[in-house]
Amino acid sequence: MSVEAPAPRHIRLTSHAGGYGALPIQWGAATPAERGPVVGTTTQRSHRNVIGTHSGSYSVYRALAVAAGALSRQHKADLTNTAPTDEIGPYPQWSDPGRIVSLDPWGAVVSQAFAAELAAGYDIRPTIAVTKAHVVLPEVIDALQKGRLRADGRILTEGGAAMVTKAAIEPVWWLPGVADRFGCTEADLRRVLFEETGGMYPELVTRSDLEVFLPPIGGQTVYIFGNPRDLANPDVELTARVHDECNGSDVFGSDICTCRPYLTHAIEECIQGAQRGGVGLVSYSRKEGRALGEVTKFLVYNARKRQAGGDTADQYFARTECVAGVQDMRFQELMPDVLHWLGVRRIHRLVSMSNMKYDAIAGSGIEIGRRVNIPDELIPADARVEMNAKMAAGYFSPGPAPDASELKNTRGRRLEP
Repeated sequence: MSVEAPAPRHIRLTSHAGGYGALPIQWGAATPAERGPVVGTTTQRSHRNVIGTHSGSYSVYRALAVAAGALSRQHKADLTNTAPTDEIGPYPQWSDPGRIVSLDPWGAVVSQAFAAELAAGYDIRPTIAVTKAHVVLPEVIDALQKGRLRADGRILTEGGAAMVTKAAIEPVWWLPGVADRFGCTEADLRRVLFEETGGMYPELVTRSDLEVFLPPIGGQTVYIFGNPRDLANPDVELTARVHDECNGSDVFGSDICTCRPYLTHAIEECIQGAQRGGVGLVSYSRKEGRALGEVTKFLVYNARKRQAGGDTADQYFARTECVAGVQDMRFQELMPDVLHWLGVRRIHRLVSMSNMKYDAIAGSGIEIGRRVNIPDELIPADARVEMNAKMAAGYFSPGPAPDASELKNTRGRRLEP
Protein backbone atom coordinates (compact mmCIF):
# COMPACT_ATOMS: atom_id res chain seq x y z
CA MET A 1 0.00 0.00 0.00
CA SER A 2 1.53 3.28 -1.07
CA VAL A 3 1.27 6.49 0.91
CA GLU A 4 0.53 9.73 -0.89
CA ALA A 5 3.64 11.89 -1.02
CA PRO A 6 3.26 15.24 0.76
CA ALA A 7 3.20 18.48 -1.14
CA PRO A 8 6.50 20.39 -1.39
CA ARG A 9 7.28 22.62 1.58
CA HIS A 10 9.65 25.47 2.33
CA ILE A 11 13.09 24.30 3.49
CA ARG A 12 14.03 25.50 6.97
CA LEU A 13 17.66 26.11 7.87
CA THR A 14 17.70 26.54 11.64
CA SER A 15 20.06 29.29 12.79
CA HIS A 16 18.36 30.34 16.01
CA ALA A 17 17.00 28.82 19.19
CA GLY A 18 14.27 26.22 18.80
CA GLY A 19 10.57 26.75 19.12
CA TYR A 20 8.34 26.32 22.13
CA GLY A 21 8.18 22.79 23.52
CA ALA A 22 11.75 21.47 23.19
CA LEU A 23 12.72 19.56 26.34
CA PRO A 24 16.20 20.18 27.80
CA ILE A 25 18.89 17.49 27.96
CA GLN A 26 21.12 17.35 31.02
CA TRP A 27 23.80 14.86 30.01
CA GLY A 28 25.05 12.63 32.80
CA ALA A 29 22.06 13.16 35.08
CA ALA A 30 21.33 10.32 37.50
CA THR A 31 17.77 9.64 36.35
CA PRO A 32 16.01 9.75 32.97
CA ALA A 33 13.60 12.36 34.29
CA GLU A 34 16.51 14.67 35.13
CA ARG A 35 18.39 13.84 31.93
CA GLY A 36 15.42 14.33 29.59
CA PRO A 37 14.57 12.48 26.37
CA VAL A 38 16.54 12.57 23.14
CA VAL A 39 14.12 13.91 20.52
CA GLY A 40 15.37 13.78 16.93
CA THR A 41 11.95 13.82 15.32
CA THR A 42 11.20 15.43 11.97
CA THR A 43 7.41 15.41 12.56
CA GLN A 44 7.33 18.25 15.11
CA ARG A 45 10.34 20.49 14.63
CA SER A 46 9.67 22.59 17.73
CA HIS A 47 10.19 19.45 19.85
CA ARG A 48 13.66 18.73 18.49
CA ASN A 49 16.46 19.01 21.04
CA VAL A 50 19.31 17.40 19.07
CA ILE A 51 21.18 17.81 15.81
CA GLY A 52 20.41 15.14 13.22
CA THR A 53 17.68 12.50 13.22
CA HIS A 54 17.12 9.07 14.68
CA SER A 55 18.52 5.92 13.03
CA GLY A 56 21.80 7.46 11.89
CA SER A 57 22.66 6.47 8.33
CA TYR A 58 19.27 4.80 7.92
CA SER A 59 17.61 8.20 8.02
CA VAL A 60 18.56 8.44 4.34
CA TYR A 61 16.50 5.32 3.60
CA ARG A 62 13.63 6.85 5.55
CA ALA A 63 13.90 9.93 3.34
CA LEU A 64 13.78 7.76 0.22
CA ALA A 65 10.71 5.95 1.55
CA VAL A 66 8.98 9.27 2.20
CA ALA A 67 9.99 10.63 -1.21
CA ALA A 68 8.71 7.46 -2.90
CA GLY A 69 5.38 7.71 -1.12
CA ALA A 70 5.86 4.43 0.74
CA LEU A 71 6.05 6.01 4.21
CA SER A 72 4.01 8.76 5.79
CA ARG A 73 6.10 11.62 7.06
CA GLN A 74 3.88 11.70 10.15
CA HIS A 75 4.33 8.04 11.13
CA LYS A 76 5.19 7.38 14.77
CA ALA A 77 6.45 4.03 15.97
CA ASP A 78 4.05 1.85 17.97
CA LEU A 79 6.31 0.60 20.78
CA THR A 80 3.87 -1.98 22.16
CA ASN A 81 5.73 -5.15 23.26
CA THR A 82 9.13 -3.78 22.20
CA ALA A 83 10.59 -3.55 25.71
CA PRO A 84 14.04 -5.11 26.31
CA THR A 85 14.14 -8.85 27.02
CA ASP A 86 16.81 -8.26 29.66
CA GLU A 87 17.35 -5.42 32.10
CA ILE A 88 20.59 -3.50 31.53
CA GLY A 89 21.56 -1.08 34.30
CA PRO A 90 21.30 1.53 35.48
CA TYR A 91 24.93 1.52 36.57
CA PRO A 92 27.06 4.23 38.22
CA GLN A 93 28.82 4.87 34.90
CA TRP A 94 25.53 6.14 33.45
CA SER A 95 25.59 9.24 35.62
CA ASP A 96 29.29 9.97 35.02
CA PRO A 97 29.32 12.28 31.98
CA GLY A 98 32.95 11.43 31.29
CA ARG A 99 32.30 7.68 30.99
CA ILE A 100 29.59 7.65 28.31
CA VAL A 101 29.57 10.32 25.58
CA SER A 102 28.64 8.40 22.40
CA LEU A 103 25.41 6.58 23.23
CA ASP A 104 22.25 7.19 25.24
CA PRO A 105 22.31 4.90 28.31
CA TRP A 106 18.54 5.29 28.63
CA GLY A 107 17.98 4.55 24.95
CA ALA A 108 16.47 1.08 25.48
CA VAL A 109 13.79 2.14 27.96
CA VAL A 110 12.27 5.27 26.46
CA SER A 111 8.75 3.81 26.43
CA GLN A 112 8.92 3.33 30.20
CA ALA A 113 11.19 6.20 31.24
CA PHE A 114 9.44 8.82 29.12
CA ALA A 115 5.87 7.51 29.11
CA ALA A 116 4.49 10.90 30.15
CA GLU A 117 6.31 12.71 27.34
CA LEU A 118 5.16 10.12 24.80
CA ALA A 119 1.58 10.56 25.99
CA ALA A 120 2.00 14.32 25.59
CA GLY A 121 2.79 13.85 21.90
CA TYR A 122 6.58 13.83 21.83
CA ASP A 123 7.98 11.56 19.11
CA ILE A 124 10.71 9.80 21.13
CA ARG A 125 12.45 6.82 19.53
CA PRO A 126 14.53 4.10 21.20
CA THR A 127 18.21 4.19 20.23
CA ILE A 128 18.91 0.79 21.81
CA ALA A 129 17.01 -2.49 21.46
CA VAL A 130 17.69 -5.64 23.51
CA THR A 131 16.48 -9.07 22.40
CA LYS A 132 17.28 -12.81 22.47
CA ALA A 133 18.73 -14.91 19.65
CA HIS A 134 20.30 -18.23 18.67
CA VAL A 135 23.60 -17.75 16.85
CA VAL A 136 24.58 -20.58 14.49
CA LEU A 137 28.13 -20.57 13.07
CA PRO A 138 29.86 -23.40 11.18
CA GLU A 139 33.02 -22.83 13.23
CA VAL A 140 31.08 -23.38 16.46
CA ILE A 141 29.47 -26.53 15.07
CA ASP A 142 32.93 -27.76 14.03
CA ALA A 143 34.28 -27.08 17.54
CA LEU A 144 31.34 -28.99 18.98
CA GLN A 145 31.94 -31.96 16.69
CA LYS A 146 35.67 -32.01 17.48
CA GLY A 147 35.08 -31.83 21.22
CA ARG A 148 36.47 -28.36 21.90
CA LEU A 149 32.96 -27.27 22.87
CA ARG A 150 30.18 -29.21 24.57
CA ALA A 151 26.43 -28.77 24.43
CA ASP A 152 24.80 -27.91 27.74
CA GLY A 153 21.33 -26.76 26.69
CA ARG A 154 21.88 -23.44 28.44
CA ILE A 155 24.64 -21.71 26.50
CA LEU A 156 25.01 -24.12 23.56
CA THR A 157 22.42 -26.46 22.06
CA GLU A 158 23.03 -29.98 20.74
CA GLY A 159 22.75 -28.56 17.23
CA GLY A 160 25.49 -26.01 17.85
CA ALA A 161 23.39 -22.88 18.36
CA ALA A 162 24.73 -20.43 20.92
CA MET A 163 21.96 -18.80 22.96
CA VAL A 164 22.63 -15.10 23.43
CA THR A 165 21.22 -11.78 24.50
CA LYS A 166 21.99 -9.12 21.92
CA ALA A 167 21.61 -5.37 21.83
CA ALA A 168 21.65 -2.99 18.87
CA ILE A 169 22.94 0.48 19.70
CA GLU A 170 22.70 3.65 17.63
CA PRO A 171 25.23 6.46 18.16
CA VAL A 172 24.16 9.45 20.25
CA TRP A 173 27.03 11.91 20.69
CA TRP A 174 27.29 14.45 23.49
CA LEU A 175 29.54 16.89 21.65
CA PRO A 176 31.36 18.45 24.65
CA GLY A 177 32.34 14.97 25.82
CA VAL A 178 33.35 13.76 22.36
CA ALA A 179 35.55 16.84 21.89
CA ASP A 180 37.20 16.18 25.24
CA ARG A 181 37.95 12.55 24.26
CA PHE A 182 39.72 13.70 21.09
CA GLY A 183 41.58 16.54 22.77
CA CYS A 184 40.04 19.35 20.73
CA THR A 185 37.65 22.19 21.43
CA GLU A 186 33.95 21.68 20.91
CA ALA A 187 33.96 24.61 18.45
CA ASP A 188 36.65 22.94 16.31
CA LEU A 189 34.84 19.59 16.41
CA ARG A 190 31.56 21.19 15.31
CA ARG A 191 33.23 23.10 12.48
CA VAL A 192 35.09 20.06 11.13
CA LEU A 193 31.98 17.86 11.35
CA PHE A 194 30.04 20.51 9.43
CA GLU A 195 32.70 20.98 6.76
CA GLU A 196 33.63 17.33 6.24
CA THR A 197 29.98 16.31 5.79
CA GLY A 198 29.55 18.93 3.08
CA GLY A 199 27.47 21.19 5.30
CA MET A 200 24.90 18.46 5.93
CA TYR A 201 24.06 19.70 9.44
CA PRO A 202 24.06 23.53 9.67
CA GLU A 203 22.98 23.32 13.31
CA LEU A 204 26.47 22.11 14.20
CA VAL A 205 27.70 25.66 13.68
CA THR A 206 24.51 27.67 14.20
CA ARG A 207 23.02 26.04 17.30
CA SER A 208 25.59 25.92 20.08
CA ASP A 209 22.70 25.37 22.51
CA LEU A 210 22.15 21.89 21.03
CA GLU A 211 24.86 19.68 22.54
CA VAL A 212 23.66 16.26 21.33
CA PHE A 213 24.25 14.98 17.77
CA LEU A 214 22.80 11.88 16.10
CA PRO A 215 25.53 11.23 13.50
CA PRO A 216 24.80 9.48 10.18
CA ILE A 217 27.10 6.54 10.88
CA GLY A 218 26.64 2.86 11.65
CA GLY A 219 26.11 1.76 15.21
CA GLN A 220 27.14 -1.37 17.05
CA THR A 221 25.74 -4.67 18.28
CA VAL A 222 26.69 -6.56 21.43
CA TYR A 223 26.29 -10.30 21.89
CA ILE A 224 26.19 -11.58 25.46
CA PHE A 225 26.83 -15.23 26.35
CA GLY A 226 25.40 -15.90 29.81
CA ASN A 227 23.64 -13.58 32.24
CA PRO A 228 23.89 -9.90 31.15
CA ARG A 229 23.79 -8.78 34.79
CA ASP A 230 27.06 -10.63 35.41
CA LEU A 231 28.91 -8.21 33.12
CA ALA A 232 28.89 -5.65 35.92
CA ASN A 233 30.23 -8.06 38.54
CA PRO A 234 34.04 -7.94 38.58
CA ASP A 235 34.10 -11.25 40.46
CA VAL A 236 32.49 -13.11 37.53
CA GLU A 237 34.99 -14.07 34.83
CA LEU A 238 34.38 -11.98 31.70
CA THR A 239 35.72 -13.03 28.32
CA ALA A 240 35.36 -10.23 25.78
CA ARG A 241 36.23 -9.16 22.27
CA VAL A 242 35.74 -5.72 20.73
CA HIS A 243 35.49 -6.34 16.97
CA ASP A 244 35.40 -3.85 14.10
CA GLU A 245 33.39 -4.77 11.04
CA CYS A 246 35.04 -6.52 8.09
CA ASN A 247 32.28 -7.54 5.70
CA GLY A 248 34.57 -9.39 3.31
CA SER A 249 35.94 -11.68 6.00
CA ASP A 250 33.18 -11.69 8.64
CA VAL A 251 30.41 -12.53 6.15
CA PHE A 252 32.08 -13.90 3.01
CA GLY A 253 35.19 -15.51 4.48
CA SER A 254 37.83 -13.60 2.51
CA ASP A 255 41.24 -14.96 3.58
CA ILE A 256 43.35 -11.81 3.20
CA CYS A 257 42.80 -10.94 6.86
CA THR A 258 42.15 -12.61 10.21
CA CYS A 259 38.89 -10.84 11.00
CA ARG A 260 36.45 -13.75 10.82
CA PRO A 261 38.85 -16.28 12.39
CA TYR A 262 39.48 -13.89 15.27
CA LEU A 263 35.74 -13.26 15.67
CA THR A 264 34.75 -16.92 15.65
CA HIS A 265 37.67 -17.80 17.95
CA ALA A 266 36.41 -15.14 20.38
CA ILE A 267 32.88 -16.55 20.23
CA GLU A 268 34.25 -20.01 21.06
CA GLU A 269 36.17 -18.51 23.99
CA CYS A 270 33.03 -16.66 25.14
CA ILE A 271 30.98 -19.87 25.08
CA GLN A 272 33.63 -21.72 27.07
CA GLY A 273 33.86 -18.87 29.55
CA ALA A 274 30.10 -18.76 30.06
CA GLN A 275 30.01 -22.52 30.55
CA ARG A 276 32.67 -22.18 33.27
CA GLY A 277 30.24 -19.97 35.15
CA GLY A 278 31.42 -16.69 33.67
CA VAL A 279 29.99 -14.45 30.98
CA GLY A 280 31.07 -13.69 27.41
CA LEU A 281 30.77 -10.50 25.39
CA VAL A 282 31.37 -9.60 21.76
CA SER A 283 30.96 -5.93 20.85
CA TYR A 284 30.69 -5.48 17.08
CA SER A 285 31.15 -1.98 15.62
CA ARG A 286 30.48 -0.79 12.06
CA LYS A 287 33.90 0.54 11.15
CA GLU A 288 34.42 -1.14 7.78
CA GLY A 289 37.94 -1.14 6.41
CA ARG A 290 39.51 0.53 9.49
CA ALA A 291 36.70 3.09 9.21
CA LEU A 292 38.07 4.00 5.76
CA GLY A 293 35.26 2.23 3.94
CA GLU A 294 35.12 -0.88 1.80
CA VAL A 295 35.99 0.90 -1.46
CA THR A 296 39.21 2.25 0.04
CA LYS A 297 39.98 -1.15 1.52
CA PHE A 298 39.69 -2.87 -1.87
CA LEU A 299 41.83 -0.17 -3.51
CA VAL A 300 44.50 -0.89 -0.91
CA TYR A 301 44.27 -4.60 -1.67
CA ASN A 302 45.02 -3.89 -5.32
CA ALA A 303 47.89 -1.55 -4.45
CA ARG A 304 49.42 -4.16 -2.15
CA LYS A 305 49.16 -6.99 -4.67
CA ARG A 306 50.45 -4.95 -7.64
CA GLN A 307 53.38 -3.15 -6.03
CA ALA A 308 56.94 -3.98 -7.04
CA GLY A 309 58.10 -6.97 -5.03
CA GLY A 310 54.58 -8.17 -4.32
CA ASP A 311 52.42 -8.03 -1.21
CA THR A 312 54.97 -7.94 1.60
CA ALA A 313 54.56 -7.40 5.32
CA ASP A 314 57.09 -4.57 5.44
CA GLN A 315 54.86 -2.47 3.15
CA TYR A 316 51.52 -3.46 4.72
CA PHE A 317 50.76 -0.18 6.49
CA ALA A 318 52.46 2.00 3.87
CA ARG A 319 50.03 0.95 1.12
CA THR A 320 47.04 1.94 3.23
CA GLU A 321 48.56 5.32 4.03
CA CYS A 322 49.36 5.99 0.38
CA VAL A 323 45.72 5.50 -0.63
CA ALA A 324 43.88 6.82 2.42
CA GLY A 325 46.36 9.31 3.88
CA VAL A 326 46.25 7.54 7.23
CA GLN A 327 46.96 4.01 8.40
CA ASP A 328 43.81 3.62 10.48
CA MET A 329 40.77 5.76 11.28
CA ARG A 330 39.28 3.35 13.81
CA PHE A 331 40.00 5.77 16.62
CA GLN A 332 39.03 3.85 19.74
CA GLU A 333 38.36 6.82 22.03
CA LEU A 334 34.58 6.23 21.95
CA MET A 335 34.69 2.42 21.96
CA PRO A 336 34.71 1.84 25.77
CA ASP A 337 31.36 3.62 26.17
CA VAL A 338 29.39 0.47 25.41
CA LEU A 339 31.36 -1.40 28.08
CA HIS A 340 30.46 1.27 30.62
CA TRP A 341 26.80 1.07 29.53
CA LEU A 342 26.94 -2.64 30.39
CA GLY A 343 28.50 -1.83 33.76
CA VAL A 344 31.81 -3.53 32.97
CA ARG A 345 34.60 -2.85 35.47
CA ARG A 346 36.94 -5.77 34.78
CA ILE A 347 37.67 -7.90 31.71
CA HIS A 348 39.39 -11.07 32.80
CA ARG A 349 40.21 -12.33 29.31
CA LEU A 350 40.42 -9.89 26.37
CA VAL A 351 40.52 -11.67 23.01
CA SER A 352 42.44 -9.07 21.00
CA MET A 353 45.93 -8.18 19.79
CA SER A 354 45.12 -4.48 19.25
CA ASN A 355 47.03 -2.12 21.51
CA MET A 356 44.74 0.74 20.49
CA LYS A 357 41.75 -1.15 21.89
CA TYR A 358 43.63 -2.30 24.97
CA ASP A 359 44.85 1.22 25.76
CA ALA A 360 41.39 2.75 25.23
CA ILE A 361 39.69 0.22 27.50
CA ALA A 362 42.33 0.40 30.23
CA GLY A 363 42.50 4.18 29.93
CA SER A 364 38.77 4.43 30.57
CA GLY A 365 39.19 2.79 33.97
CA ILE A 366 38.37 -0.84 33.12
CA GLU A 367 40.84 -3.39 34.48
CA ILE A 368 42.14 -5.99 32.02
CA GLY A 369 43.59 -9.31 33.09
CA ARG A 370 44.90 -11.74 30.49
CA ARG A 371 45.07 -11.07 26.73
CA VAL A 372 44.17 -13.96 24.43
CA ASN A 373 45.66 -14.10 20.94
CA ILE A 374 44.46 -16.02 17.89
CA PRO A 375 46.04 -19.49 17.51
CA ASP A 376 48.49 -19.76 14.59
CA GLU A 377 46.50 -22.55 12.98
CA LEU A 378 43.54 -20.20 12.49
CA ILE A 379 45.54 -17.62 10.51
CA PRO A 380 44.89 -17.95 6.74
CA ALA A 381 48.04 -18.16 4.63
CA ASP A 382 47.32 -14.91 2.77
CA ALA A 383 46.69 -13.13 6.09
CA ARG A 384 50.23 -13.82 7.32
CA VAL A 385 51.22 -10.48 5.75
CA GLU A 386 48.77 -8.63 7.98
CA MET A 387 49.64 -10.62 11.08
CA ASN A 388 53.42 -10.21 10.80
CA ALA A 389 53.10 -6.50 10.02
CA LYS A 390 50.95 -5.96 13.10
CA MET A 391 53.26 -7.98 15.35
CA ALA A 392 56.25 -5.94 14.15
CA ALA A 393 54.30 -2.72 14.77
CA GLY A 394 53.87 -3.63 18.42
CA TYR A 395 50.52 -5.39 18.45
CA PHE A 396 50.19 -7.94 21.25
CA SER A 397 51.62 -11.38 20.60
CA PRO A 398 53.04 -13.96 23.00
CA GLY A 399 55.90 -14.73 20.60
CA PRO A 400 58.80 -12.65 19.25
CA ALA A 401 58.10 -9.93 16.69
CA PRO A 402 59.30 -10.59 13.11
CA ASP A 403 62.54 -8.83 12.14
CA ALA A 404 63.06 -6.70 9.04
CA SER A 405 64.22 -9.65 6.94
CA GLU A 406 61.21 -11.76 7.87
CA LEU A 407 58.85 -8.87 7.13
CA LYS A 408 60.32 -8.40 3.67
CA ASN A 409 60.08 -12.12 2.94
CA THR A 410 56.50 -12.52 4.15
CA ARG A 411 54.48 -12.36 0.94
CA GLY A 412 50.85 -12.79 0.06
CA ARG A 413 49.63 -14.27 -3.19
CA ARG A 414 49.29 -12.20 -6.36
CA LEU A 415 46.00 -11.03 -7.82
CA GLU A 416 46.21 -13.48 -10.67
CA PRO A 417 45.44 -17.19 -9.98
